[in-house]
Amino acid sequence: MTETRWNRLTAPELRALASQGAVVLLPIGSTEQHGAHLPTGVDDFLAAEVCRRAASAAADRIPVVVAPSIWCGLAEHHMAFGGTMTLSLSTLHALLRDVCRSILRAGFRRILLVNGHGGNVTALHALVNELTAELSASIAVTSYFTTGREVIRDTLETQQHLMHAFEGETSLAMAAFAHLVREEMLSQAVGPAISLQADDARPVYRSIPFDAVTESGVAGDARTASQAKGERMLQGCAEALAEQLAGIWV
Repeated sequence: MTETRWNRLTAPELRALASQGAVVLLPIGSTEQHGAHLPTGVDDFLAAEVCRRAASAAADRIPVVVAPSIWCGLAEHHMAFGGTMTLSLSTLHALLRDVCRSILRAGFRRILLVNGHGGNVTALHALVNELTAELSASIAVTSYFTTGREVIRDTLETQQHLMHAFEGETSLAMAAFAHLVREEMLSQAVGPAISLQADDARPVYRSIPFDAVTESGVAGDARTASQAKGERMLQGCAEALAEQLAGIWV
């Protein structure tokens, strides 16, 4: 398999890919609590895994480079559980500006931010507008669970979309890094259902800490998770992302 990860390629190889018009995928996740059964790096690891698979799936259509992931995002709402790291909005803006500027200075012209954390969604949409103007560059954003919403919906038994540490994320983790899943804790991985922040239809938004939503740190039910479901969703999300790449900047 052709290597696509930025930090495993040499500088001359990256210059060659830039000259070919390669798209750079920049995974953005979070390091935060995911109940007692999943590691804190779930959002970071999954965004990066989907990007790697998408780069492979798109290889015969468009050259793709996967940048090192941004492992910390906006997770203030999870802080009460411990195990969580969070950035301020201004720090995330500054970090993305400098990373994107570095990618552009390396010769690349197209950057797609690929988000893996629900708490980043609203901010990233606004920040892409800012970054596009500040850097005079083609920068776009998606969330892998938005691009792959159909395969997620068609695979899950208990919910229609990704929540937090539930059937979907647990299945994805089982497929991508099974050795980090504490399966002995799955029987306790249950919590109330929630809406995605971007899909919340309530007329007024206010900040609600996650410990006011769920005592377990889980939203949804992880007990029906399986590796087979996770593999189907990982590959489906990656293929959906790969399908989008050629048309984003047309």
